Amino acid sequence: MTRITGNKKLKRQMAPVFWGLDRKNKRFAITVKPGPHKKNYSIPIAVLLRDKLKLASTLRECKSVIYNGKIIIDGITRKSLHHGVGLMDIIELNKVLDIYRLIPVHGKMLSAIKIPKEEKSKKIIKIISKNTIKKNKIQIGSHDGRSIITDLKVNVGDSCLITVPQQEILHVLKLEKNCKILIIRGTNAGKTGTVEEIKNGTFLLPKQVTINLGNNKIEIPLDIVMVIGKDKPVLTIK
Repeated sequence: MTRITGNKKLKRQMAPVFWGLDRKNKRFAITVKPGPHKKNYSIPIAVLLRDKLKLASTLRECKSVIYNGKIIIDGITRKSLHHGVGLMDIIELNKVLDIYRLIPVHGKMLSAIKIPKEEKSKKIIKIISKNTIKKNKIQIGSHDGRSIITDLKVNVGDSCLITVPQQEILHVLKLEKNCKILIIRGTNAGKTGTVEEIKNGTFLLPKQVTINLGNNKIEIPLDIVMVIGKDKPVLTIK
């Protein structure tokens, strides 16, 4: 029979840099299985615990933590070494006081920062798809694989502040002039700024946005930015 689960291992030399792996220590590493985030933009839970958070020193310790249901992602217990965690995901561990959120920092696509306890049930998601369904309701798809049905007016490119795991929309963060954004990929990943202009795309070029970073202005594709607030970020991002 053919294999449908995919390879469970990945050569360390081929792993993304933001995983933080020691490439000369061993030959293979745990890989990401299909899940909420794209493979190239996520980290397997085992690698996150051992190499990013340094809360485990070996893969055996990671297995003990994960298989015993001690790690919670966005309010849901995850028991797979290969489950991918990505942008804005919230990580909790039983009997560990610190709570973490994954965001880009200093050019690295994903880094874990500590957040206040009162923010562990809130998350920002970016809207990447939108469809009208029965009874004129809107079905939106987010960057982390969520599908939410709502009556609110939202557009692709906007963000939403939601509760997890309930997925209740608290606020819609509109992509508009003077809103606050976070650059999520590229050499400027982790920087925040203010939108000055939104330019429509063409057949060859994607939609662009001009951002004021304080000391300079840049123009980048819309798909690598995320709205995080109107006048200031609605959640801790630094």
